[in-house]
Amino acid sequence: MSNNVRPRKIILDLAVTLDGFIEGENGEVDWCIMDTEMGFVNFLNQIDTILYGRKSYDLWGQFTPEKEGTDTEKELWELVHSKEKYVFSRTQKGSDHKAIFINDHILEEVNKLKSKPGKDIWLYGGASLITTFINLELVDEIRLSVHPVILGEGKPLFIDIKKRLNLKMVNTRTFTSGVVQLIYHLNGDK
Repeated sequence: MSNNVRPRKIILDLAVTLDGFIEGENGEVDWCIMDTEMGFVNFLNQIDTILYGRKSYDLWGQFTPEKEGTDTEKELWELVHSKEKYVFSRTQKGSDHKAIFINDHILEEVNKLKSKPGKDIWLYGGASLITTFINLELVDEIRLSVHPVILGEGKPLFIDIKKRLNLKMVNTRTFTSGVVQLIYHLNGDK
């Protein structure tokens, strides 16, 4: 018997520029503002699993801040690394001591994860994994933190979406940094 009253949600939570990019043209994310007012630690406490594409996992799945990093930054990354991690990869198989790799049957594997007891699941990305999840209708909630910057070029948030999605706005928050967080539900009223 599950401790959950509801199935676990897949939450796409990420930072985006005002012109819709998740990275600069060279992969830079130096424009991304992180402050405690945004409640990212609260979000991390709401989840127990993170889903990565292989490239995103290689870049961020095992990231450790520099020794000069703040205690807050180190605590944040420690919390991220305490989560169960799944990596979607066409090439890397099995698992390492930090993640389980999923190579195919994405819909079935993710639905198994969603039906397991636990907290919600963070869809970290990258862009092609986000596209796959949206096209398979696996995303339940989108939380975008729109940053007050226009890059002009870079990696777009949404590419190759196969059909129109109607979203339900459930919350907005504005922070003193100028970031605006938008929270939408998909797949009906969840």
